[in-house]
This record gives sequence, C-alpha cells and structure tokens, in this order.
Amino acid sequence: MRRSVIKIVRRPIETFLKMEASSGIILAMAAVLALVVANSSLASTYFDFLKMDILGLSLQHWINDGLMVIFFFVIGMELKKEFVAGELSSLKKAALPMAAAVGGMLIPAAVYLIFNLQGGGVTGWGIPMATDIAFAIGILSLFGKRVPLALKVFLLALAIVDDLGAILVIAIFYTHEIRFAGLLGALVIFAFVFGAQKSGVKNYFFYAVLGVIAWGCVLYSGVHATIAGVLLGLATPLTFKISKDYQATYSPLDQLVHWLHPWVSYAIMPVFAFANAGISLSGFSMSEMVRHPVHLGVLLGLVVGKPLGIVLFSRIFVQTKWASLPQGVNWSQMLGLGFLGGVGFTMALFISALALPESIEVYSKTGIVFGSLVAALIGSVILFFALPRDQIKP
Repeated sequence: MRRSVIKIVRRPIETFLKMEASSGIILAMAAVLALVVANSSLASTYFDFLKMDILGLSLQHWINDGLMVIFFFVIGMELKKEFVAGELSSLKKAALPMAAAVGGMLIPAAVYLIFNLQGGGVTGWGIPMATDIAFAIGILSLFGKRVPLALKVFLLALAIVDDLGAILVIAIFYTHEIRFAGLLGALVIFAFVFGAQKSGVKNYFFYAVLGVIAWGCVLYSGVHATIAGVLLGLATPLTFKISKDYQATYSPLDQLVHWLHPWVSYAIMPVFAFANAGISLSGFSMSEMVRHPVHLGVLLGLVVGKPLGIVLFSRIFVQTKWASLPQGVNWSQMLGLGFLGGVGFTMALFISALALPESIEVYSKTGIVFGSLVAALIGSVILFFALPRDQIKP
C-alpha cells in the first residue's frame, strides 16, 4: 500500500522532470544554431528577420512580449500548485529551497555590482539572478537513477522560487513608465475572471479571450506584459467542483499545464532562445570581451555568485536548525547543484533585453552563454563524483 502511494506521488514529478530533460537538449540546439547563424553569411538575414515589423512591433518584440506570456502563464500555475499543495506548501518544506533561492539571487547581484557600480551597465544587476530550469534539470537528469529524487525535487522547488524572484524583479525594477489606465483595465479583466470562476464558468475559450485582453492592458500600462501571464496562472483554479450536487472535482490547472507544457518546452522556449541567443562576435576582440565589466559581472555572478549564494544560505539555515537537508542529500551534492543553479540562460537573456541598452547588451549575452557553460561543466564534474555510484532503487 505504502509503495503504491509513493509511486502515485512520484509519477507526475518524474514525468515533469523527464520532459524538462529532453527540452533542455532542444533548447541548447536552438541556442547553438542562433550563435552559428549570427556569425555566418546568413547573419544579416537573421537579424533583419528578427527586426521585421508586425503591427508596429518587431518580430523579436512579439516573441519576447507575446509568445513568452504563455511560458510565464505556465510558471504562474506551477508557482500556485507548489505553494498550495507542493514542496512550498508549508514553511518547513519551503524553508531550505527559499533560503537557497534568496542567496542565489542576492550574491550574484552583488558580484555583478562589484564590476558595474559605475557606467551604463549598473542596471543589469538582475541578469545573473535567475536559473534556467530546463537546462538545470536536463543536466541533472543525465546522471539517471544515480540522482536521489529528493535532490531533483529540491532543484525544482529552488528554480520555481528563483523564477518568482525574477518575476518580481522584472515587475518592480524594469518597469520604466506606468499608465494607470492600462492597469485599471487589467484589474477589471481580472475581476471578470474571478467572477466567472465563482459563477462556475468552465469554458477555456472564454478565459483565453479575457487573458488576451488582460495582456493587452498590461502591455499598454508599461508593466512588462509577461506579468499578465504570471497573474493569470496564479488565478487559475487548482480544483473545480463538477457541479453543486456532485462533490467530485477536476483540476483546470493540472489540465492546462499538461496541455501547454509540451508547447512551452519544445516550441516557445527554443524559439525564444533562437531569437535572443544570436550574438555577432564580429567587430570586437576576445580580449575586449573578457575585460568588459558587464561580461565579467554576468559571468562571475553565474559561476561564483550563484553556487556561493545557494550553498552559503542553505548552510546557514541548516546550521541554525531552521531547515534540514533533503533525505539522502549531502553538501557535495548541494555544491554541484549550486553550480547548476548558475545556468541562467532563458530568464537571464530575458532580463538582459529589458535591463541594458543594445550597445552593451552583447557583453551580457556573452557572459550568460559562457558563464552558463562553465557553471554547467563544473556542476557536472562535482555531481559525477558526489552522487552515489550505484543506481538508487525506486
């Protein structure tokens, strides 16, 4: 009986983790393809294509502000599920991943600012704060059954809190002009959403239309439009009664995550990576790149700041008895996990596009790509030696 219950609990987690592992490979291929094309004879075609005007906005703008809303919608739903019924549903469960995530945001930002307190790059402090869940889980999954499930779940919870932190940073620090009419319109739409839920409306198309209108209002308001996706995700009901007389429930949230996750993992994130990872290296030398403070701040924020922040804050919470290490996990594995947290990529590229002017954004992108690669390699080597040699029995 106990084994069957454990399997029921573990199955959806393992399914999710497997999906992230495979999508990480596709994401990496999209990023490499963008780098190759941006430095080939097709470079001008690539950049002109991304600048193509569609209804007054560039194609890249539509990808970053439009298509990525669906990505943030899924993040919003995952956040809600974790806080209501998952690994973040109680203070005892949430303490360690939350502490690790906070440390993994504060220390990288501080490392970045050491190199960029003066000059035009100071606004990029939020770039090395985020973890790319697809890449991080993908790398961890390469070790197969050597990885304790508790370590995978901890990384997943840490990355989700990390995403929440990145969303707050975008909303608070990278919103430059606010039109309150747009915010008021969005609030009215969200009121309609909650009212429809209370009235028992279950039509997905109806909510999709309201979601598009809410996105338009948030876009007009000046707050980054992807925040609408997060809020709509948080507003999605975890459970819904089938009828007043029938007590059984179904989960719109689980159903939507199940529908959208393949599209996000295998289409939206690779498209975003292809549109944003293209770095033209022509016109400046390698020595110029490695000495630039933005490049150094991002790279060292990811490679040094991330693992230092994750492990240091985790250690403090464990030493003070405010939290405990997950069962079967040791500090060597936590250090390896800390380096995997330094694989920033998707969210780091997203924040980079908001935080820095185009003239220096290229140095941020090189820092993200090389920093994520170095962090992934170091983390993989540490985990290779730190994880148990024998496969862990299910």
